[in-house]
Amino acid sequence: MPEFSLTATELLLTGATLVLSGVSYYMYRRSRAKVEHLNRAPILPIDENLRNLIIDTPGESLQYAVIEGTVKSIGEPMRSHFFKDTLGVLQRFMLQEPCLQWASLSLKWDVIDRVVYQRASMVPFVLVGSDETTVRVQEPFHASGDYMETVHEKFYHSVSTFGDIIGQCLSGVKPKGFLEIEKMLKVGTTLTGVGELIIDEDGTLSLRAPTNGAEYLLSLRDFSHVKEKALSSTFWWKFGFGVCALAGVAVLFWVGFRFYRRRRQEQERREFERLMGEALNATGLKDGQDNQPDNTCVICLNQPRNCVLLYCGHVCCCFRCYQALPQPRCPVCRQAIIRVVQLLTEVTS
Repeated sequence: MPEFSLTATELLLTGATLVLSGVSYYMYRRSRAKVEHLNRAPILPIDENLRNLIIDTPGESLQYAVIEGTVKSIGEPMRSHFFKDTLGVLQRFMLQEPCLQWASLSLKWDVIDRVVYQRASMVPFVLVGSDETTVRVQEPFHASGDYMETVHEKFYHSVSTFGDIIGQCLSGVKPKGFLEIEKMLKVGTTLTGVGELIIDEDGTLSLRAPTNGAEYLLSLRDFSHVKEKALSSTFWWKFGFGVCALAGVAVLFWVGFRFYRRRRQEQERREFERLMGEALNATGLKDGQDNQPDNTCVICLNQPRNCVLLYCGHVCCCFRCYQALPQPRCPVCRQAIIRVVQLLTEVTS
């Protein structure tokens, strides 16, 4: 059988589905682990009983717990650059440059956001409970989640000269302008925190990133919304893994089907040649004796015509050239070839 090899498209699709399936499965496992940690995390009120609970816990720490309280600064809070009456404990200022970048693969302009300038500031803050018990939040910028709200956003359009437009077309990057964004965690906001609860050396209750590898979360929404978001992420990563896995199975199925068809065609060719040899031996002919000009294959002009193409009925080519046809159509009338029947020529003395 001729050597079987994968096409470039099949190799590309196989590699892409394997990589995407692996990435999707890895992200699904991470999301599922996050959901499992959230399901096991106890929801604790911020009150004096919280301190006693931590003291009674081995190691004087709760590895993963959920608390909710009101944001209060320790000392003087920060003011917004654009609204002096807006006070906060976390502040992030960004200056972005939205651009159109030419994508040579998709042959279109894609929108990208380049960060020109970014600054993050904070003041120490605590979460206040119902009885004025406080929990200090450590390293909030290391937490994930939507714990800051946009207080200012303004876009400045850029003005380009004719020379700038020519240069942008040549470079493949077209700046659209500048986007100014300020985000803050305001004083008095209700904040949900998920992490490790400890008692510092000075006796302060603190929330910090978990030491067991679980995700440190801060959110302006309640805990039920945080769980729903994690469940949704898990579902979509699982769905993506399923789609990529099915695509990979489909590619492998196609490769296997093509290999089976090639092997079957080769077996048919060998069987056909064996039957032709037996027929020639039975009639006392040798290979090439019936290779007259009027019985020569119209494709290779070398081998005898030894097959009937159905249903048109033409006898015009050899079996090897039939297998090499790019499309299963008769070389004479162009009708579709449904099946092929061997042609045995009997010679009488």
